[in-house]
Amino acid sequence: MKLPIYQVDAFASNPFEGNPAAVCPLDEWLTDDLMQQIAMENNLSETAFFVEQDEGYRLRWFTPTTEVDLCGHATLASAHVLFEHLNYDQKTIRFDSNSGELNVQEEDDRLVMNFPTAQLNKAETPSFLEKAVGISANELYRDTDYLYVVDNEEQVRSLDPDIRALAKADVRGIIVTAPSDEYDFVSRFFAPAAGVDEDPVTGSAHTMLTPYWSKRLDRETLVGRQVSKRGGTVYCHHKESRVEIAGETCTVMQGEFSI
Repeated sequence: MKLPIYQVDAFASNPFEGNPAAVCPLDEWLTDDLMQQIAMENNLSETAFFVEQDEGYRLRWFTPTTEVDLCGHATLASAHVLFEHLNYDQKTIRFDSNSGELNVQEEDDRLVMNFPTAQLNKAETPSFLEKAVGISANELYRDTDYLYVVDNEEQVRSLDPDIRALAKADVRGIIVTAPSDEYDFVSRFFAPAAGVDEDPVTGSAHTMLTPYWSKRLDRETLVGRQVSKRGGTVYCHHKESRVEIAGETCTVMQGEFSI
């Protein structure tokens, strides 16, 4: 069996930036085990699979080790494949997912995703987490991830956490963030428990970052920069219970997966 596959750099205006995702359009679902094996073989932070249904598509995401309920950059990459390679001719794509309905639309050179806003549940910092991150948190919030707020951008950029210790956290991942002079905020995202030591650019993390920085900076429209080695810029708009997350995309590889 041969399956079409695309590799797309999301939140990237040029190849080798942003976050690479594999995208596999399907006529019908494969077994969960086979999709997990394909994701492991791709060895990217996420592989997305989608099947057409009703007036949209059912979308699922797999890391090399597990299925996840929400992934921003692979959603962006999936929309890119539909618009750029599969001749999707409507303005908005509707995806059904484990996190509910997700819509993506084209706006100039960017794709804009509409995601549910995460909850900002104030939390006490576990001692193991502070030791693993290596610097103290000014504030900590919890939902699917931890949002770990520190003083300044340099602390985020120079961070060298204990990845194995971070895997002990009973959340998907840890977002470390600080204010920025050039952007509204910077961040990095670590999810070793989900098989991703550090994610280059994490769209779904901005469902927590956006409401936090919107309230702190008293602005609905924000620009964030994820300062991983590859790096990527994320354009955010806070809309109460929803967050618009936008970025650029580019295809870097197209082929067939033989199984």
